Amino acid sequence: MAEPSIFFEEVNERQGVFHRRAFVLGGFAGLGLVALGGRLAQLQLVETQRYEKLSASNQFNFKLMPPPRGLIVDRNGVVLASNRPNFRLLVARDKGIDVPGTLKTLANFVPLDDARQARLTRDINSAPKRAPVEVMEDMTWEQFSAINLRNPELPGVTADMGEVRVYPHGGAFAHVVGYVAKVNKTDITETGPNSEPIMLNPGFRIGKQGVEKAFDLDLRGKPGARKVEVDANGREVRADPEGDIPAVPGKEIKLTIDADVQLRAEQVFGEESGAAVMMDCRTGDILCMFSGPSFDANRFVRGLTGPEYRALAEYERKPLFNKALTATYPPGSTFKTLVALSALEHGYDPHTVHVCNKAWPWGGRVWHCDEAHGAQDLKGAIATSCDIYFYQVGLFLGPDKIAETARKFGLGEIFDIGIPGQKSGLVPDTAYKRRTFKKDPVWHPGETPSMAIGQGYTHLNPLQLCVQAARIANGQKALHPRLIRSIGGVEQKSGAAWGDLPVDKQHLAFVREAMAAVTTVGTAAAVADLGLGPNIKMAGKTGTAQAYSYGGGRGAHGAVGQWKLRDHAWFIAYAPIEEPRYAISVLVEHGGFGAQAAAPRAREIMRVALLKDPELRARIEKPLPLPAAPTGPESGDIVPDLPDQPLDPNSQPGLPAGTPTA
Repeated sequence: MAEPSIFFEEVNERQGVFHRRAFVLGGFAGLGLVALGGRLAQLQLVETQRYEKLSASNQFNFKLMPPPRGLIVDRNGVVLASNRPNFRLLVARDKGIDVPGTLKTLANFVPLDDARQARLTRDINSAPKRAPVEVMEDMTWEQFSAINLRNPELPGVTADMGEVRVYPHGGAFAHVVGYVAKVNKTDITETGPNSEPIMLNPGFRIGKQGVEKAFDLDLRGKPGARKVEVDANGREVRADPEGDIPAVPGKEIKLTIDADVQLRAEQVFGEESGAAVMMDCRTGDILCMFSGPSFDANRFVRGLTGPEYRALAEYERKPLFNKALTATYPPGSTFKTLVALSALEHGYDPHTVHVCNKAWPWGGRVWHCDEAHGAQDLKGAIATSCDIYFYQVGLFLGPDKIAETARKFGLGEIFDIGIPGQKSGLVPDTAYKRRTFKKDPVWHPGETPSMAIGQGYTHLNPLQLCVQAARIANGQKALHPRLIRSIGGVEQKSGAAWGDLPVDKQHLAFVREAMAAVTTVGTAAAVADLGLGPNIKMAGKTGTAQAYSYGGGRGAHGAVGQWKLRDHAWFIAYAPIEEPRYAISVLVEHGGFGAQAAAPRAREIMRVALLKDPELRARIEKPLPLPAAPTGPESGDIVPDLPDQPLDPNSQPGLPAGTPTA
């Protein structure tokens, strides 16, 4: 009987299947173990440093620290904007913190009324978790110490010391230097430098006006970081100073401004409204750019209240308005210098005589002058500021020729001085009339006489008139004003590197002679003496510009009547006459006559600049000869008189009254 073979075949088949499955599963398990071992090796050997850093980051945090803002200094290194310590109180929202209760406790140590507590509660609750919100700054040392002593009892509360911007000279430089203020929502962008996390730091401020705004990125620097150890909830346990990352301070901005000259301008203006701009006639450097009345920039750093801001904004003399750059005015008789130059450039005979009888009938109306000057030639008409003479010179030229010459001297131009806010003003011509007045595009002959005396459509700012005076005084270079001398030690382009003036030098010399006559025998003779001896004299041109038409009794000629209806007072000048160093333009808004209101102020500002110039001061302070030594037995008892003391730039005479009009 044969054995059943099927039994052994089934067993062998089952055993084969088992061995194959065991081999496959063992292979998978082996691969898994190899992969696991490889991954462990990678984590523990290859990526050790990375995970050590990740582990440390759970233990340590870095808190961004604002960098010291760069200094702003004048041409001599006098600080115009710097930083000072600032004790701050911060509160951050965190788990388990009763924000209203915490603020009520803090009110025992610092002044926090109920309204302020309610507003701070909203701000803290709406801020990101553990993001500090500034509750108070400029705490006293006593307040700072009291809160720090109780810090363990006040979770989420921090009293630290930061820096805040300070302007040592208050309002004298406010329109030039500007100010910084806290970051608001509109300042933050999605990209660029204003998207960086430091913008959210409660102590961080950015430039809002003037140099502070124009060079904000240079002044900011680069933020640093403070290393601190934290617990599992992210709360600070202790500081680790060795791991701090130092901040990079902002760059220093050096201006061409001279602090002494600017401060003198602030003194002589007092509460008057207007502007003064002074330039170096050789380099184009701006020594003074004052606008008054001004405001204290330090108040803007902390933040103005609503009533404080409204008081500044609604004051009729507009302290927030930069009258040196942004405001434009009719230039009045200061414009006659360029009308005369334009006439000479186009073949006008300067010996031509016109008679001024105080009234001149032409074109169906009577044109007036302040005085009956009699027979005048061109030089005499500039010296006496005769309107009737220049009415006729203007008709000889026409508006286009006058405008062409005026633009060569910077009028109607916006200069790149580094800060925003300039208005170009207007030097009109026939093309302007066609562009602007669609219903009446023709330039009428009766519009030219007004333009010839700096009235009508012509509107300019004090910076442009200072450039005009500086270019006339230089006689060679088409000077451009320069306000920024260096950024981080890098010198900026000189204002003299802009080419030559495209006018005849002899014609410029004639205008300079006429401007010298203005201050010696003309309208400013009584107020333009600098008092610095016979070698230091000033040349200039007065101007009185109508703010309103006198028709219907609306305008006020001179310093009479309602302030806002009075004429504007102008004076442009340069000194010394023989070797011009400095040019100036002064505007007294609604000040009346230029000779009475603007020229005396220009004189006082010019004196400071001249007395600070070492070469000119040496000429002024020539020592007097010593008296002869006495002889005789009693000579030892004789004391010779001392020579006159040097002139003190701070002891200035008052502004004279009853001076001639412009």
